[in-house]
Amino acid sequence: MILILADAIVMRVSQVRDRDRTEAARVLQAVGARATRQRVRVLAELMRERDDVTAQELHGRLRTSGEPMGLATVYRTLGLLAGEGVIDALSHHPGELCYRWCGDEHHHHLVCNRCHRVIELRECELDSWLNRLSADHGFVATGHRLEVAGLCGDCR
Repeated sequence: MILILADAIVMRVSQVRDRDRTEAARVLQAVGARATRQRVRVLAELMRERDDVTAQELHGRLRTSGEPMGLATVYRTLGLLAGEGVIDALSHHPGELCYRWCGDEHHHHLVCNRCHRVIELRECELDSWLNRLSADHGFVATGHRLEVAGLCGDCR
């Protein structure tokens, strides 16, 4: 009985991974990027992350799961995905970027420096303030990102 249950759990995990990979391939194709096996695996793994992750942490997870992939490939893939606006690159740790799959709606982040918890803020009331400040300096704002670093309630 336990073996059957274990087989059922393995089957469900496999089905979830297949669904994640299918979604990752769709996202890559939607932005005009080739959906190579390695890119799909990197994005699918990132899509499963609740908060954010460094390239090295993501590489370690992929290697642990049996995915033969170099760290440079992970960095290149994350750079491509961030450049295309598919993922967010967060800089709350000096000298190290963290990456997160967020979707495509405008939002901002509260990021815990200690545990990497990320809270997405969907409400944005910055546009009128930024437009006024921009106009005061002869500047035209075309977009903005806000990342607030600090400690979450669990880490305080």
